[in-house]
Amino acid sequence: MPEQDDIQAVNELGEAYRAITEQLGQVIVGQQQVIEELLLAMFARGHCLLVGVPGLAKTLLIRTLAETLSLEFSRIQFTPDLMPSDITGTEVIQEDRRSGAREFRFLKGPIFGNVILADEINRTPPKTQAALLEAMQEGQITAGGQRHELAQPFFVLATQNPIEHEGTYPLPEAQLDRFMFNTYVDYPNEDEECDMVRRTTADVTVSVSPTLSGEKILALQRIVRRVPAAEHVVRFAARLARLTRPAERGEGRGERGEGAKKDVPPLVRDYVSWGAGPRASQYMVLGAKARAVLHGRFHATEDDVRAVALPVLRHRIVTNFNAEAEGVKPDDIIRRLMEENMVS
Repeated sequence: MPEQDDIQAVNELGEAYRAITEQLGQVIVGQQQVIEELLLAMFARGHCLLVGVPGLAKTLLIRTLAETLSLEFSRIQFTPDLMPSDITGTEVIQEDRRSGAREFRFLKGPIFGNVILADEINRTPPKTQAALLEAMQEGQITAGGQRHELAQPFFVLATQNPIEHEGTYPLPEAQLDRFMFNTYVDYPNEDEECDMVRRTTADVTVSVSPTLSGEKILALQRIVRRVPAAEHVVRFAARLARLTRPAERGEGRGERGEGAKKDVPPLVRDYVSWGAGPRASQYMVLGAKARAVLHGRFHATEDDVRAVALPVLRHRIVTNFNAEAEGVKPDDIIRRLMEENMVS
């Protein structure tokens, strides 16, 4: 049974979720699923990749979220000529006016913030994209042989345009795996689009009020980690991730290799080249814990795992030529695995 302090903490997190959603609703029309996934990732100490066509307010959503959280916001516009030092910072020679001595001084780059918007992350070469890897995974950057700790909480939100491919550099799988969620930002429905047009074509300025401090967010992140997940919930997440793998231990280098497991579902064997790794299992359980708390419960369930499975798994499944030819997407594979009760 949860203690009284834990119950109070869950209630606090639920109230914070409602307050943030209310503030975002003053600026953002619709996109409730996107907002929930962003907050789930944040409270689970994860990072999020937002994929959507231009004009869907991805940048506005991220900027507004930072304002509601009283956090330092940094925007990095990724371009083909962006260098790693433009993100992490650089060392400059500075002269002491009194002694005349010269020494190197590190000037911090835009990565030194709390909420980092990596706008159009696929527009810059892999060398610069990789500058985010250490920051996202370790919470630090290395420059000039010195390690520099990043302020906490630290949350990277990257955007990507799915319809434009010329002059872009697809993120390598190693970096995609660092993102907890791959969130699809879809078109609004007709009523939402009309409401959006009314708001943006009127002479009205809307401001949001800060609801959470950085210290409070860190405390709420610790609460999420304390949420229990029963053994069957953990195994459910692990089985779902393992079912996406067409070959055991990577043997055979393909969907029909010698190491292919006998119990692999046919659709995975036919359409998947590489499946999700163990990090997917971890993120599904963490996402389930965060979702449970945001909905006022102090225990994660299999339904919570199902709710976060799509954003966790869709960028960790590499489909093959058969899937591309037949129009089978990772989302289709994940849904069928859950709908056909292959995981239970």
